[in-house]
Amino acid sequence: MKANELYVYHIVTRKKMSRGQIINFDKNQKNTLYHFFFEREQLNAKGEDFIQILQNHDTSKGLNLNEENAKVAIKYIGQTIRAIREVVVEMVRLQEFPEYPSRLSCLYAAKSYEDVLKWKKIFDSYHRNILQIVKLRVNGNFFEGDGNRLPKEDGVPFSQKMEQAREYWQGNVKNELPELLSSGKIEVVEIIEEFSV
Repeated sequence: MKANELYVYHIVTRKKMSRGQIINFDKNQKNTLYHFFFEREQLNAKGEDFIQILQNHDTSKGLNLNEENAKVAIKYIGQTIRAIREVVVEMVRLQEFPEYPSRLSCLYAAKSYEDVLKWKKIFDSYHRNILQIVKLRVNGNFFEGDGNRLPKEDGVPFSQKMEQAREYWQGNVKNELPELLSSGKIEVVEIIEEFSV
C-alpha cells in the first residue's frame, strides 16, 4: 500500500535514534534482519562452522559433540531455519505481491503504541536490549502483516511454507501480532521512551 503520511511506533535495539533523524529505505538498502540472518557466521574457537565440524567429526559412534560445537550447531540451525523462512517469504512476495516492501529492506514498526508494546514483551522475553521506543513519520510504502502468520520455524515441506507465506502477504486478518513494514522516507518525530541498558 502507498502511504501519503503515516505515523507509526518503532522499537530501537541497536543504535539510539534522535529526533529529526531521517532514514531512507529503498530497494537496495538492507535492514538488521537481513544482516542478522544472512551475514552472521557461527564458528567455534578453531574457526570451524557447523558443516566443517560435522565433516571433521568421527560419527562412527554417533554424533557426540562437545559443548562448544553443540552451541555452534544450535545457533547455526536456528539462524538457518529463520533465513529459509525469510527467503521463502521474499520469494512469494516477489512473485505474487511485488508492490509490498521487502521484509529484508524495510523498517519494522507498529501502527499503535499498544501494538509496539506487544513486540516489546517479545523482545524482553528474548533478552534483546531495547534502547528506545520512538514515533516515526513514514512517507512511502507500507504493508501491515500479522507476525503470527509467518511460516513456522519447523521442518514442514517448502510447499507448506510457501502457502504460509501467501497467507502472511494477504495481510493482517486476525490482528494477533501486527507488524508494519515501512519503506521510503522515515523521520523520527518523537522519542517516546528511553531505556537504560
